[in-house]
Amino acid sequence: MLDIKFIRENTEAVKAAMQNRNVDVDVDAVVELDGRRRAIVAEVEELKAERNKISKSIGLMIKEGKDPEAIKAQVREMGDKITAMDDELREVETWLREGMLYIANMPSDSTPIGKDENDNPVIRSWGERKEFDFEPVPHWDLGDALGMFDFERGAKVAGSGFPLFKGKGAKLERALIQFMLDLHTEEHGYTEIAPPFMCNATAMTGTGQLPKFAEDMYNVPIDGLYPIPTAEVPVTNIYGNEILDCELPILHTAYTPCFRREAGSAGKDTRGLLRVHQFDKVEMVKFTTPETSEEEHEKLTLDAEKVLQKLGLHYRVIELCTGDLGFSAAKCYDIELWAPAQDKWLEVSSCSNFKDYQARRANIRYRNEDGKPAFVHTINGSGVALPRLVIAIMENNQNADGSIDLPEVLWPYMGGIKKLG
Repeated sequence: MLDIKFIRENTEAVKAAMQNRNVDVDVDAVVELDGRRRAIVAEVEELKAERNKISKSIGLMIKEGKDPEAIKAQVREMGDKITAMDDELREVETWLREGMLYIANMPSDSTPIGKDENDNPVIRSWGERKEFDFEPVPHWDLGDALGMFDFERGAKVAGSGFPLFKGKGAKLERALIQFMLDLHTEEHGYTEIAPPFMCNATAMTGTGQLPKFAEDMYNVPIDGLYPIPTAEVPVTNIYGNEILDCELPILHTAYTPCFRREAGSAGKDTRGLLRVHQFDKVEMVKFTTPETSEEEHEKLTLDAEKVLQKLGLHYRVIELCTGDLGFSAAKCYDIELWAPAQDKWLEVSSCSNFKDYQARRANIRYRNEDGKPAFVHTINGSGVALPRLVIAIMENNQNADGSIDLPEVLWPYMGGIKKLG
């Protein structure tokens, strides 16, 4: 959430930023509500001061033998007006906060301006595309032949988009999760967290999923809980409404399943693991000072890249332009893996710097050099998401006989298995 003072003093800049981000929100209405809120507060304070002044005269009138009833009636009338205005203030504040929750974050000054994903510049790449002397087979056919997953039975249990892994497919998922957690905790300095897989509306609002993306979330309305769309939500909200009295940055990593309805993406990339409603992911989350957040963002992105380098996978890093930037992010890098059978790039990680946007919504602060509470900066990124990682491993390492060579770093996690065949 943006600071209302910033919105008030930079209204035109905020409106321009929302236009660049393709976010349809009435910034002027928010500014008007803020003006009404401040006017009510000023009037109420003035009325209370006047009421107190008049009230003091009642005792003096009684001492002088004068009838104070007219003054008492005036005081009661002023009290009723104050009560009515307090009610209006609460209503205006509710509308104001609701309006502010729909205003996206301001893009970083270094974020490129663009309309959509076609304007995202490629920052760097690693590795080379593998050349095959046969036609690469898509992962769904490879996995079916090797008995790695069963999409039909998964759909029978929960509906389409809920994959069922089995045998060595399930073992590969588990091996990748363990490999990534070990890498981030033992080499990159993150502390592992095992968070709840459900969150309340407050937590979802804190990281920006609600109210903007309510239709993309699964929910349990009776209990007011949401199956998490990413570990970012519970891990970030660990420190909600707290002042951190510790040295920053704090680095956390967590494995969780993720649940996403993705209501606006029906019919897109429905085969295999390309787009699913439940998937596994290892997440990285950082809490930093404003002075170090840009540096820590770059480091986190490199941590995600290291996963792919150790797995020997060809990838590229793109920077999202304003028109493709996530709602809460100020700056974001997407990491994409090459999938030869798809003949296209697949996003496997988004590494975002939210600056103090999430911290304001979740009220997460630290003590700055002056000892005063200030909002932290939050950073997170997938380290990494598994479905498209599995796709890339299968399709890039396949052989003509339908077997799949496993990356060497996974051999210990696979119980010594070096090839799926």
